Amino acid sequence: MSYPLFVELGCEELPPIALKDLSNAFATSFIDQLTAAKFSIGESDIFATPRRIGFIIHNVSESQPDQRIEKLGPNVAAAFDDEGKPKPAALGFAKSCGVSIDQIERVDTDKGQRLAYTLSKKGQTLQSCFQAFLDEAIKSLPIPKRMRWGSSREEFARPTHWLCCLYNDEVIEASATGIASDNMTQGHRFHAPERFAVSTSDYVSALEQRKVIPSFSKRRDMIKEGILTTAKSINGHAQISDKLLDEVTALVEWPVPLLGKFEESFLEVPKEALISSMESHQKYFHLLDSSGNLMPYFITISNISSTNSDVIIEGNARVIRPRLADAAFFFSEDKKTPLADRVDDLKSVTFQHKLGSLYDKSQRIKTLAMYIAQCISADVTLAGRAAELCKTDLLTDMVGEFPDLQGIMGKYYAACANEPQEVADALFEQYLPKSFDDENLPRTLVGQSIAIADRADTLVGIFSIGAEPTGNKDPFGLRRASLTLLKIILHFNLPIDLKTLFTKSAETLPIDLQPFEISKALDYTLDRFKSVYTNQGIRTEVYLAVTDSDLSSPCDIDARILALDAFDKTQACESLAKANKRVVNLLSKNADAVDNSVVINPELFQESAEQDLFKAIQSLENPYSDAVSNADYAAALNLLSSLKEPVDNFFDQVMIMVDDAELKANRLCILHKLKTLFTSIANIALLSKS
Repeated sequence: MSYPLFVELGCEELPPIALKDLSNAFATSFIDQLTAAKFSIGESDIFATPRRIGFIIHNVSESQPDQRIEKLGPNVAAAFDDEGKPKPAALGFAKSCGVSIDQIERVDTDKGQRLAYTLSKKGQTLQSCFQAFLDEAIKSLPIPKRMRWGSSREEFARPTHWLCCLYNDEVIEASATGIASDNMTQGHRFHAPERFAVSTSDYVSALEQRKVIPSFSKRRDMIKEGILTTAKSINGHAQISDKLLDEVTALVEWPVPLLGKFEESFLEVPKEALISSMESHQKYFHLLDSSGNLMPYFITISNISSTNSDVIIEGNARVIRPRLADAAFFFSEDKKTPLADRVDDLKSVTFQHKLGSLYDKSQRIKTLAMYIAQCISADVTLAGRAAELCKTDLLTDMVGEFPDLQGIMGKYYAACANEPQEVADALFEQYLPKSFDDENLPRTLVGQSIAIADRADTLVGIFSIGAEPTGNKDPFGLRRASLTLLKIILHFNLPIDLKTLFTKSAETLPIDLQPFEISKALDYTLDRFKSVYTNQGIRTEVYLAVTDSDLSSPCDIDARILALDAFDKTQACESLAKANKRVVNLLSKNADAVDNSVVINPELFQESAEQDLFKAIQSLENPYSDAVSNADYAAALNLLSSLKEPVDNFFDQVMIMVDDAELKANRLCILHKLKTLFTSIANIALLSKS
């Protein structure tokens, strides 16, 4: 028989950031253990509120299935003597199985006939396994720092208060964190704090009657709908951050949206500063009007239903007022000192002790940005100016209080100081995109110059001091820096060669670098390509075939990979890949027999297949070269596919390793010409699937 299994662990307020991870890990551990122990299970429901994590797993079998275990013993020939009497080996095997020799069977195996005994092992019940499952589930929870409370030696994320464990609505005897299981739970801390008995079937409805929405996803949807409805009531538009929505969902059990208001005078402050203050400090949701301007309202999510909600709203408004006043004060004070006057102050802020100060970094960025500006036809002077100012907003009071506003406030303060608009925009765009998947990119050429220069300096600089990422540790965010650097170059198809860029970056460092040290940063950056293409469903061999050559232009690499991926799906590809592999092997074994200066001599041809392949190569050589020069790799590979038949015929009909040295060299020269064509785009031999 199968019945639902219900487990709930009640605690003090759990950390909101970890709530979803804790609840999912708790349920997943049980599901994995039940599955591994061969219990049959059905669908599951996961519950998570600030005061509880739990789950229901439906249709869990009462016990494991019985197991039939076959034990193999010695070979029959070695188990009995000539008279058929059991030898010690047979008797020992029977004894180890706990039976007499008469109960031992004989079975045929690939190693001959052997003694065997099949025994049945009765499956364990869920009750007998449950405590071990519970212990493992709690032990494996992703709690970075566990705490103790009172005199207890038990540890958990927060003090625990109850443990409810039911199977078929009967209590499963168990304990966790010093608490014995029962069938009792609790409702809302204020609306319904009394303990009450619960059954699996009415758990959700019973809690909802007591002002608790146990489902995280349902509570999240309720909050989102409540925010949208409340915003609509004043013709506002709510911008709902998924991160903030998850955090607020993890803070309340009974969400009630409330609309608050603040003084319109605060709207003179950049809206990003006000939004950051409301979100980070108070977990409020902001509202925009139809033009995208910030409205003097906020929505807070209360955890209680109150008959006097005005008091709660006024309390929230009173709390946020000083925060907004701080933002207004910071903005007013910061504007008194233009960003240009803060440049020298960057000398007192260390970027990295071996790489100097933020001033040193901004000067390196300036050199690189001006070079990049030349490459992409941006204004070199403006790129240099933006680079000088790019880190100065880090010294402002506003960014000191709200670090997430770096770049944003730089744009505002640059505009206040009458810096050119392109410079102001670049100060904001230097931090874009935030990740490879982020579609918010630097749209101006000056912004692209600064964004690329900043990342290049960080990558080369950190590799130069030997602090490159190891394992999961990436303290300087080099993985993100390399991915976003590639994203910018690829999206805007910028003519940037990373080897040249990184070499120029190394020249600006206070450390002398060798070429191989620059290559480490280059290889690391280009290696990020692999995961990008894997996620697009492109074979790793395609990536390796292209990067086997000494290429360092992201756009050129990308164009080759996309063209080669399409070619990889054609019928001609596998045949040509095998042929190229054979060509490479033959040439590597006979390197001395091929003189690159020797011209193929058609008069030495003895087979029509030689003549056909030579003519095929000659006919496509010029158009192929033109296609490669124009980076039209799809067209070039299409031309190569026309060689399939003459190449196959050549290998079928022509003996290459003949005794005649001149004839052999001539045929090897044809292969050398073929290899040159094959490898000019990628090492096609690596595409072979055999």
